Amino acid sequence: MAIQSPWGAPYGGPLPVPPTVPAKDLRPRRIWYLVAALLGLVLAGAGAAFIVVTVTSTVDSVDTARSFSSGDARTFGFVQGKTRAIYVSQSGKGRVACRIPGMPSGSITQPSVTFTVTAGSRSWERVFEVKPVSSGDYTVTCTSERPAEFALGDKPKVGALVSGIVAGIGCFFAAFAATVTIVVVTAVRRGRHRKRLTAGWAPAPQWGAGPPPSGPAPSPPPGSAS
Repeated sequence: MAIQSPWGAPYGGPLPVPPTVPAKDLRPRRIWYLVAALLGLVLAGAGAAFIVVTVTSTVDSVDTARSFSSGDARTFGFVQGKTRAIYVSQSGKGRVACRIPGMPSGSITQPSVTFTVTAGSRSWERVFEVKPVSSGDYTVTCTSERPAEFALGDKPKVGALVSGIVAGIGCFFAAFAATVTIVVVTAVRRGRHRKRLTAGWAPAPQWGAGPPPSGPAPSPPPGSAS
């Protein structure tokens, strides 16, 4: 049984329940969760696009549609000053040789760095680079110690390839970081806002939360009947 105190609150009575704050009244609004998700999707999509475009461009740089077998010859058009590359697809390592009649000595060079492009089930390794001194059609003949296919392609742009892949990976990291940051900041700020609103609406502390105050009871007002 609760005992009524002179101060108006019963001793041992239940504490007032804080009011429930509707989620729609909290700030920042929940739409920021949607913004975080959309931003993450956009950045992740941009990263995937960077990688796909970079890889596709590299694969398409090899003219596999006009490939030719070892010992065969094929005519290609060359532009003065534009370096082209000769690629080989063969099982294992085999010594290869290419010649282009009509081009001066030194036009065909062997690169010091290996570069391989995989298209479908075939891998194409760059074996020579051709820098023509004049524009025109030239016949290319290549041979290998192993059964092989040869193809002409563009000189690989290693810097652009690396930059595209790095940009794609960077977009994935940015998508993760941005999404997590917005979600965490929004949740923390909404939690703090809820506490402020609850504290502002809560009533003043009552004596009923603890033992009754010590000391004599207050005297009745003057003039009251005894």
